[in-house]
Amino acid sequence: MLSLNTNIRVRYADTDTMGIVYNSVYLVYFEVGRTELMRANNMPYTELEKAGYHLPLIEAKVIFRKAAFYDDFLIINAKLDTEKITAKLQFDYNILRDGDLIAEGYTIHSFMNSSTRRAVKPPEIFLKALRLNI
Repeated sequence: MLSLNTNIRVRYADTDTMGIVYNSVYLVYFEVGRTELMRANNMPYTELEKAGYHLPLIEAKVIFRKAAFYDDFLIINAKLDTEKITAKLQFDYNILRDGDLIAEGYTIHSFMNSSTRRAVKPPEIFLKALRLNI
């Protein structure tokens, strides 16, 4: 299991007219957590893209537990269960404020060859980086 906490402060642009973080922004926060988790484990998206692979989003779920507001300090916990890696990856997320769960969810991504746009098995560049981190 790979796990990383990433800190983020809610920007004014992230909120709606009620001053609450707009629902779609949580997927952006998930992306922040996911990309930082991959970067911290020697698997940055940029390297996958240079090698000719993409990780398109194929499924997402967000469960909203409490509201987050402008200037809140949030912790995004992103996890990747390394035992469940196939041609798909599932990242799980918890977003916390002062220890309280604000939102949780997951995203599922498929490995794709960027030239053919076809789903592929995890590329060796990814598996090699993964072996270094487990």
